[in-house]
Amino acid sequence: MKQLIQSFKTGELGLFDVPAPVCGPNGALVQTSASLVSAGTEKMLVDFAKKPILAKAKDRPDLVKQVFDKMKKEGMLNTLEKVFTKLDTPIPLGYSLAGRVVEVGDKLTGVNVGDRVACGGAGYANHAQINYIPKNLMVKIPDGVGDLDASFVTVGAIAMQGVRQAQPRLGDKVAVMGLGLLGQLTVQLLKANGCKVIGSDIDPDKMELAKKMGCDVVCHAGELIDKAADFSSGYGVDSVIISASTASNQPIVDAGDIARMRAKVVVVGMVGMDIPRNVYYKKELELKLSMAYGPGRYDPEYEEKGIDYPYDLVRYTEQRNFESFLGLIEEGKVRPKELLTHTFAFDDAMRAYDLLEGRVQEKYLGIALEYKEAIDHREHSAIRRSDKAVPSSGVNVGLIGAGNFTKSVILPNMFKAGGFEPVGLCTATGVSAEATGKKHDFKYITTQADEIFSNDEVNSVFITTRHNDHADFVLQAIAHRKHCFVEKPLCIREDELEQIAKAYSGERVLQVGFNRRFSPMIQKMKTSLHGPVAITYRVNAGVIPKDVWIQDSEIGGGRIIGEVCHFIDTCSYLAGSEVVSVYASVVSKQDQSIPDEDNVNIVLNYANGSTATIGYYAYGDGAMPKEYIEVFGSGISMQMDNFRELKIYKNSKLTKQKSGNQDKGFQGEFTAFKKAVTSGENAIGFESIYNTTKTTFKILESIKTHNVVKIAE
Repeated sequence: MKQLIQSFKTGELGLFDVPAPVCGPNGALVQTSASLVSAGTEKMLVDFAKKPILAKAKDRPDLVKQVFDKMKKEGMLNTLEKVFTKLDTPIPLGYSLAGRVVEVGDKLTGVNVGDRVACGGAGYANHAQINYIPKNLMVKIPDGVGDLDASFVTVGAIAMQGVRQAQPRLGDKVAVMGLGLLGQLTVQLLKANGCKVIGSDIDPDKMELAKKMGCDVVCHAGELIDKAADFSSGYGVDSVIISASTASNQPIVDAGDIARMRAKVVVVGMVGMDIPRNVYYKKELELKLSMAYGPGRYDPEYEEKGIDYPYDLVRYTEQRNFESFLGLIEEGKVRPKELLTHTFAFDDAMRAYDLLEGRVQEKYLGIALEYKEAIDHREHSAIRRSDKAVPSSGVNVGLIGAGNFTKSVILPNMFKAGGFEPVGLCTATGVSAEATGKKHDFKYITTQADEIFSNDEVNSVFITTRHNDHADFVLQAIAHRKHCFVEKPLCIREDELEQIAKAYSGERVLQVGFNRRFSPMIQKMKTSLHGPVAITYRVNAGVIPKDVWIQDSEIGGGRIIGEVCHFIDTCSYLAGSEVVSVYASVVSKQDQSIPDEDNVNIVLNYANGSTATIGYYAYGDGAMPKEYIEVFGSGISMQMDNFRELKIYKNSKLTKQKSGNQDKGFQGEFTAFKKAVTSGENAIGFESIYNTTKTTFKILESIKTHNVVKIAE
């Protein structure tokens, strides 16, 4: 199928062949019939992507600071590699469409194949022939509403949320600053609400259009203060909705001047936000920002999992704003199609962006794309990129998952290790598959994992998806007799671990991404040790907000399962033994913005008499290096500081080893995997992988019971 994609790095924009998305359980696949080009938002994205790297950096000084901080901790080369990988990430354009349902997820009710639906959401309602839409980001289109009108649903919801924030009453006098697409819809919504409206802009054509759409008074932005005084009989307007887009602070200043005492000023557009305190203070003005489409936006529980807010407590969510907007179109109170200045066939989509970028000198406002060609999504699950011959020997890779970590760490280090042949790439979205497949010369790209497991050319499956998929994909790799590398953790539930242990025979290689044991500094420490040891491993982990997927017990498993497993494996490797018991306690605190489990002290006891203490802390200061290890053995003491410096004290002498760049063992783990595939012997014994994974579950048990917990055989 075809999708409109832009390179964030180069600004290249075009229609690309990508595999159709997979239908998730909480949503539906929608064949697009019309999508709206948001002239303001998409022009901003396109313009930003086309800027040189230095200009991008100038626009985002906050990110530049993060880059320099990362360089200090991880080294320049590692950091730059991650930055350029991030810049390579493609941008899917579009966020508002109308279409017809072609497949329904297992858990979705109330929507059937063949239903016409209006859909919203950046990253979901893309300019593409087929899109996967979660249930809370789509609504059925009333029979009396056409697809072009319905394609305005997201922009309409943005305008509606701005109006809701203003809380206008019947007869209120409201000013709308900026009469672009959002402003025009805002005017119509206010008129439907029984308000008197004054609108301002700098474009005479937009002012004329607003007048046609029912605006009571229109004026040039420079005349707004005087006109608003006449319009409000000198009292000031009851509320101001700013839908303009400008870096200037003038709209905020003017809004304060034209508002009455205790009025509301609502910011919907992107404008300067330097608030003039004097006028806002003296008038007791209420400044409100409108959050996109409405409540639910940016909440993964609502948008991804489909968990709705209670109707009586949150009357208008983003989905219910969609419904309200379509209802007003059906009643004839809002007429979006009359705002269209251009309509293009989807195959000619680049003409729309010629307008946005000024290559065609025509005035525009509403721009829509129409999709004439219907396709069968089942025939577009895989795209063959080349016919290259795949050698029968070697490590022929089928990769499942291509997130930021995979693109910035896994793939670069895999190819540095050498001997890996990229064959098949499976990702959740066609956008990611197309860009990563092209960059690394994968033979084919797909969104269906079965295309990886069933392919005879693939002998090694790499799993780098979200954690909740790991166990299922590992079991499939075992069933299909493929070698398997799975990024940590192996799984997120104890029953999954037992299923894997029962299924795994050792016939093929199974390796978990416990990379630190392959770090040169850790291996140097290992070769210096014999007999029982005492290990202290301190991790300044940093905060991961509670709404990030790794913190979700059903998706990421939490940080103990998802990350602490790394440090357990490193300790076990240095100890040369397996954990037999564990005791863990957390820092209990009032502030629950960070889960208590993210600040944990863990004591591990080993079969050979070794001990390890892991201190894992999220609430420290990020300026401190992340990882620090001390090891004490027979006649030897060692300190390793963040994989940048190693000190070994032996025979009253100090030996130092420094590195300008962090080496956490990523390249080493892939060299080890390649050797394991050739030799048939695992680089990390399955018993060790099992023991480490089991220990993470027992840590959680110890936290809950406040007891020492034994690791069962």
